[in-house]
Amino acid sequence: MRRKPLMEVIMRPTLPGTERNQPSFSSIEEVQDRVAAHGYIADRMLATTLFLSVSLGKPLYLEGEPGVGKTDLAKTLANVFDCELIRLQCYEGLDSSAALYEWNYTRQLLELRLQEARGVEREQIGSNIFSEEFLLQRPLLRALRSGAKHPPVLLIDEVDRADEEFEAFLLEILSDFQITIPEIGTLNAEQVPFVILTSNRTREVHDALKRRCLYYWIDYPCLEKEVKILRARLPDLELRLAGQVCRFMELLRERDFYKRPGIAETIDWARALLALGVAELDPQIVEATLSTILKYRADIEMLRQLGIGNFVEMALAPGHAPSKAHKG
Repeated sequence: MRRKPLMEVIMRPTLPGTERNQPSFSSIEEVQDRVAAHGYIADRMLATTLFLSVSLGKPLYLEGEPGVGKTDLAKTLANVFDCELIRLQCYEGLDSSAALYEWNYTRQLLELRLQEARGVEREQIGSNIFSEEFLLQRPLLRALRSGAKHPPVLLIDEVDRADEEFEAFLLEILSDFQITIPEIGTLNAEQVPFVILTSNRTREVHDALKRRCLYYWIDYPCLEKEVKILRARLPDLELRLAGQVCRFMELLRERDFYKRPGIAETIDWARALLALGVAELDPQIVEATLSTILKYRADIEMLRQLGIGNFVEMALAPGHAPSKAHKG
């Protein structure tokens, strides 16, 4: 005998009453300016994709190496629109109950006992325990039922870590933004959230999910862009040191490390150098702060074998172009 599904998604092409008439961008240039004001540097192509995602009400699917700013874009959008960020962290085994809703069984049991103690008629005991009052809202339902002034930003982070079954579940949720809970009925999205999905490409995500989204690949930044990012996040960092840090990191990314450092590691390292009062890179300070750059012992040993001093020397060289460095 087949079990009745806990949740059924109802398909329909439009969501009356949930039109986006709140936060928006008037131009691509405004996107760049407003995210830059919150320390996020977006090139024109990314700004155009974000503009279209907001304007058309389509989810934005971001792929790229870890630490290149995918999650930060969702956080920045929430700051720009002054709205709530609701994050669903994906993992292997994630199912609809953990992502959407669960019944608060403890509270339901307590309510039953209270009704018995109050002398409620036997036929009426428990008649109210399957209502919204007893729902535990998980991220997806919270995003649909948010009563805030502005729609929330729903971040579905590292969707590639979830199972294919959950991926299929998302296909329907992202199409309609409403659900039917058997005990309650259909719940519509009070406001359609801004949706950003991220993937580190640990596995390929099905094309059907990508088709429901606008797609953008976030790559490692060029030297000039990374310096701008660093200066935007750490205004106290001297331009000279920022250039040295970014040239060093670009050199590292040319090597075959197990985990190449991303922008997140660049920012962490620069923040550590600021805390230590460093004015210029040298092999000793790089050695002492490797824990902020590389996260695997094999990568650290590889860098030592290649010669930390060699990388520092190239990073300090005037006019050095890291992308043309010798890769021997």
